[in-house]
Amino acid sequence: MRKLFTGSTGLKALIFSSITAILVAQNPTTMYPVVRGTHYMVGAGNNLAVAAGSRILEQGGNAVDAGVAATLAAAITEMDHFGLGGEMPLIIKMNGLPVNIIAGVGPAPKLATVDFYSKRKPEPFEDPKNYPPIPGNGILAATIPGVFDGLMLALEKYGTMSFEQVVQPALEYTKGFPLPEIFSTYIRTTEPIFKPWPASMKFFEPNGFIPKRGDMFSEPDMTRTLQALIQAEQKTKGKRTAKIEAVRDYFYRGPIAKKIGQFNQDNGGLIRFEDMAAYHAEIDEARTTTYRGYTIVKPGFWTQGPVMLEALNMLEGYDLKAMGHNSPKYLHTVVEVAKLAFADRDRYYGDPKFSKIPEDVLLSKGYAESRRKLIDADHASMESRPGDFGGPMAMPQSKTPSPAADTTCVNAVDKWGNVFSATPSGAWLPSVIAGDTGIPLGTRLQTLLTVPGHPNTLEPGKRPRVTLSPTMVLKDGKPFLALSTPGGDNQDQALLQVLLNILDFGMSPQEAAEAPRFQTEHFYASFANHEFVPGKLNLEGRIPRETVEALGKLGHKVNVTGPWGNGSAPTVIKMENGVYEGAADPRRGRFIYGY
Repeated sequence: MRKLFTGSTGLKALIFSSITAILVAQNPTTMYPVVRGTHYMVGAGNNLAVAAGSRILEQGGNAVDAGVAATLAAAITEMDHFGLGGEMPLIIKMNGLPVNIIAGVGPAPKLATVDFYSKRKPEPFEDPKNYPPIPGNGILAATIPGVFDGLMLALEKYGTMSFEQVVQPALEYTKGFPLPEIFSTYIRTTEPIFKPWPASMKFFEPNGFIPKRGDMFSEPDMTRTLQALIQAEQKTKGKRTAKIEAVRDYFYRGPIAKKIGQFNQDNGGLIRFEDMAAYHAEIDEARTTTYRGYTIVKPGFWTQGPVMLEALNMLEGYDLKAMGHNSPKYLHTVVEVAKLAFADRDRYYGDPKFSKIPEDVLLSKGYAESRRKLIDADHASMESRPGDFGGPMAMPQSKTPSPAADTTCVNAVDKWGNVFSATPSGAWLPSVIAGDTGIPLGTRLQTLLTVPGHPNTLEPGKRPRVTLSPTMVLKDGKPFLALSTPGGDNQDQALLQVLLNILDFGMSPQEAAEAPRFQTEHFYASFANHEFVPGKLNLEGRIPRETVEALGKLGHKVNVTGPWGNGSAPTVIKMENGVYEGAADPRRGRFIYGY
């Protein structure tokens, strides 16, 4: 072989080109490398959160311990997109047990009423002539913090470690971590909104100026809050579960709740101590459907998760593979299906505690068959067309774009086959920090409506219908995929396309995550202004021009974005034959690690 390589330039070129061709055929090129392991895997929004989860797994914790640790770490290091005052739906599958959903989504305070918001004055950051009933930012958009109780419920029921153990990485980060680019950028761009709040200015600009990327950033108020929670656990005698319950009580019925309630009362907010004390995260039933032999698992109708289930029921009636991946026919079909699923979301989804949701109809295969008949293969729909079994309903008429909102994602699996898939969100910048607690208040109240009689209309104690939507796929009853993503209304569109890439087109998780995507805006936006943009279709620039033109001829209002312009960025973990294979979307720098 050595002599062969010392031959002519042409012969060497032939040999190298042949070897390259073989390698490319066996390992299709992806922007990020494929990650595989057999012991565990963690995916999250940055390397610090992934390191936190991996550390717990190395210490013998299970996937739930690791997922809780990674989420707590994200609440410290990703406050540009998520903080401890936010919310989280979570899917947990313990080996040999049924799937469970944890609803860590806080409701509206008792003082939050349609009448109150109909009389409010515009906030300083709002246009005084054009502002939504419920603001998109600020203290009046805050729901009861739900994510922390959701995490503690998961740790108590399904974890093996103490709160003190799983919070250690986050606690260390509060004492200093290198500030990521996106965190620094969000501080700079949202400063005009949080600037009126002294506690927020002190928190995000502790030295009197905007910290730069890579600067060491510490959160001393959060350090004290986490240390106080650890002390509450240490002072409690008894079993691990009793100690974790003491941590929950300290947050929701102790000093932290009192501080959050008093801060709101002193600063024009609506949350009170009684709201905090009454809140409990809950274990909910998973919503599922089948698709080509797989079981797809989503959280319930208090999220937008069933949108994917409806879409898959409709898409099962098409031979998508025969259409060709991202062909005009394929994209048109999936987009039109998504429009119908989102129309049902906009009309029928909301907190099931307050409204009767026709979920048996919405998730049935027969209903999907009737919906498929509405799709015109030659024309793009320009109307919102929910099922007609609930009667007409007036919807918001705003044409003003809603303020950007976002989130993060955490997925973890362990060597025992347990799986944790979450979409933590809320309390993102520009955050109102609740005094010296260091806890940012969320703004999810903005996703509730003021439309009379709608399932998602604001009522005291009602949970807003959230966009957050983790996903799990089972094969023969065992976990096959776990995936979640940031991206607001785009979450279930992005995850749907990634799922189809894997199940219908045989892509690897990394290929599926990186493939060019669409995003329709043909729905009533979940946030603030709830605008409806008929026919708008965003296509990433890597989709061929001929395809773009063909979709335009069908009537889609096409907008070509950058080559990686889709707003979502999932992490994906595939579990098959004892091998874990992960994917991290390069669009917004997701991270994944496996061993």
